[in-house]
Amino acid sequence: MAGKKILVVDDEPQIVELLNSYLAKEGYSVSDAADGEAALAAFRREQPDLILLDLMLPKLNGYEVCREIRSQSRVPIIMLTARDEEPDKIVGLELGADDYITKPFSPREVVARVRAVLRRSEAGEPEEKIIRAGDIEIDQARHEVKKNGEAIELTPTEFKLLAVLADSPRRVFTRLQLVEEVQGYSFEGYERTIDAHIKNLRQKIEDDPKNPAIIGTVYGVGYRFEAESE
Repeated sequence: MAGKKILVVDDEPQIVELLNSYLAKEGYSVSDAADGEAALAAFRREQPDLILLDLMLPKLNGYEVCREIRSQSRVPIIMLTARDEEPDKIVGLELGADDYITKPFSPREVVARVRAVLRRSEAGEPEEKIIRAGDIEIDQARHEVKKNGEAIELTPTEFKLLAVLADSPRRVFTRLQLVEEVQGYSFEGYERTIDAHIKNLRQKIEDDPKNPAIIGTVYGVGYRFEAESE
């Protein structure tokens, strides 16, 4: 992972300095921005491999920045937030963020999360495998998803979640199992965020997201991939 480019977006100089120091020690190339407009300019200029994005920013807030970036890129985004209210975190995930970290945080935790999210975003897979189910095609080696032959843009987290479900059709996964499969780690309260990622997936791959035919809900338990793989 050394040499990967990380963009740190935060208007608190102490936090930026701390994250820059820890990430640089791990071999990452780090740039930073202190407001939403500067963040978008840095994103276009630097083409980072991952973005650490604070929610409360001057000029454009983190939600607006995330929405704009997601309209043109699948770059992994980890949101930084001082808010401890779950709805704020869910909104960020629904806009396409891959993970979130609540302030105050341990810089070592941030480095560990960055490493985990970058691992998920790596383009290669150890085996070439294509899963076909109905009109959905999932190419694990290329990290590509098509519906009726048309490419669908998914974030790294959305792709991993879909691949895990599709790889075991009709198997019911609890939210905790999905967190552990997708994130590679789990902690209290994070299971609820799976719902946000499922909602995003349904918006992208279902003909009628309100009446899903591909990713089903098993009430009180979790989710399953409804179609049998070919």
